[in-house]
Amino acid sequence: MTPRVEINYCTQCRWLLRAAWMAQELLTTFETELGEVALVPGTGGVFDVRLDGELIYSRKEAGRFPESKELKQLVRDRIAPERDLGHSDRKP
Repeated sequence: MTPRVEINYCTQCRWLLRAAWMAQELLTTFETELGEVALVPGTGGVFDVRLDGELIYSRKEAGRFPESKELKQLVRDRIAPERDLGHSDRKP
């Protein structure tokens, strides 16, 4: 079974475009590794990212939105730890 990412975003805050952009970034980076990226509408300022049900990023907990690079690293570390993300990767 291939990994599934869920991006739960706040419709009241109009964060659909941000969620869609993050989904595009993940799908472009992990073309063969991810099976699905779902956009899940919510309310109350939510912007959470889950990988196979596990919360990997919460805007409320972090106090900010994730950077694209940061989210790619979080996903990579769980589904393809040996993978190099090129310019998006951490510096040693």
